[in-house]
Amino acid sequence: MDFALHVLEILALVFVMALGLIILMMMIMFILDRAQTGDAIRRNYPVIGRFRHLFSTLGEFFRQYFFAMDREEMPFNRAQRDWVGNATKGGGNTVAFGSTRSLTLPGTAIFVPAAFPPLDDQIAATEPMKIGPYAAIPYMAKSIFNISGMSYGAISRPAVEALSRGAAKAGIWLNTGEGGLSPYHLKGGCDVVFQIGTAKYGVRDQIGSLSNERLRAVAENPHIKMIELKLAQGAKPGKGGILPGAKVTPEIAEIRGIPAGEDSISPNRHLEVEDFGDLLDLIGHIRQVTGRPVGIKTVLGSSIAWQEFFELIVQRGEKCAPDFITVDGGEGGTGAAPMPLIDLVGMSIRDALPRMVDLRDRHGLKDRIRVIASGKLVNPSDVAWAICAGADIVTSARGFMFSLGCIQALKCNRNTCPTGITTHDPRLQHGLVVEDKYLKVAHYAKSVIKEVETIAHSVGVAEPRQMRRRHVRIVQADGSSVPMNQIRPSVQTDVTS
Repeated sequence: MDFALHVLEILALVFVMALGLIILMMMIMFILDRAQTGDAIRRNYPVIGRFRHLFSTLGEFFRQYFFAMDREEMPFNRAQRDWVGNATKGGGNTVAFGSTRSLTLPGTAIFVPAAFPPLDDQIAATEPMKIGPYAAIPYMAKSIFNISGMSYGAISRPAVEALSRGAAKAGIWLNTGEGGLSPYHLKGGCDVVFQIGTAKYGVRDQIGSLSNERLRAVAENPHIKMIELKLAQGAKPGKGGILPGAKVTPEIAEIRGIPAGEDSISPNRHLEVEDFGDLLDLIGHIRQVTGRPVGIKTVLGSSIAWQEFFELIVQRGEKCAPDFITVDGGEGGTGAAPMPLIDLVGMSIRDALPRMVDLRDRHGLKDRIRVIASGKLVNPSDVAWAICAGADIVTSARGFMFSLGCIQALKCNRNTCPTGITTHDPRLQHGLVVEDKYLKVAHYAKSVIKEVETIAHSVGVAEPRQMRRRHVRIVQADGSSVPMNQIRPSVQTDVTS
């Protein structure tokens, strides 16, 4: 009995001390909140006002897991992420009891089933596509779906390695992003597209200009199949890349040719390119030095601006043309960027892609220039729509981030990614196991390709690149749908916007 009373006395003392400590902390917070001048809510409502920031921060996560419906979240909803997650397992990806997708939402793509689709034994494998007929070493692209540019630095070592090994297993290419060529891009032995950004990372000289010697050294690697000259990307059209200093490790600094530990901000355009003539000259120069097909990546804001580009190609002759054009949507992407650029600058891929395709086709360059679509295209319906619109190939970055385990925590720019994808913190990278993730990358790619082929079969063609705009209908504001070829005829007669 005495022992029990003694224990109760100790517990009571601990409780009083804890309560006193809490009261003391609240008093200190009260004084600090009253004294500070930066937050009016905390100044007027000391202590209690602190909960507003806490609830605002937690609200983002509560909405994702408890309150948002499957199709409500942005930039990618739960249904989209779940499809990728199921696809990475390599098994079936079927659902029951009907679609949860609203089929009356304006802009929704609805594919047109054929009355008499081809039989199963009439389906053909997608043919490899030749890119760069005038390059010394043209490239036969094997897949309609590939990995878009994500730099080593923006994403982590295990993430790059898993993408490389997964790409090799799936038979697709991996774009390096503008951060230079790292050993991890080559780890899996996949085909690699080397991207040159405005800062010329990996192929720059001491003052940041293009180095022919370094460019030639990169191209000598047999895994480098093409060169992509990045003019703009969807996350930040009109602004150069941003890599926070916390992510610029000594290794990354050496690969890129920049100082370690300092913010790395690329110019907003290539300094030596002031017009389309300069651009064609630079494309030709890189193609001559490397012997590889060379293309550009850009974001559209107007068809008119690019009319001059195609007219100049026709004037000079098709040999001077880029071997491919990657059209990125203005919806934003994996890169860190100012919100006004993500939200307000650049056309959506749904608007931009058909415009670029029509410009190319109108100038008789369909067989010369390949169009690659990029920008929020992660599910089979997205990829199939893009091919119907005229894309020859589709690439995705965020889809493959989901395959690596991305949970859309929206911390890509903070070096605190909880899944280890966009961080260089070894503790967080520990969670990304390459041996597991590379298989998921490969399963995801194969699932997308297989289901796009299924859609193609359904609409009555033998393989995806035979799909046309008439094979997809676009839902209008009144809930009805109209064939895409009525909204956007395959080749427009004039450019009006």
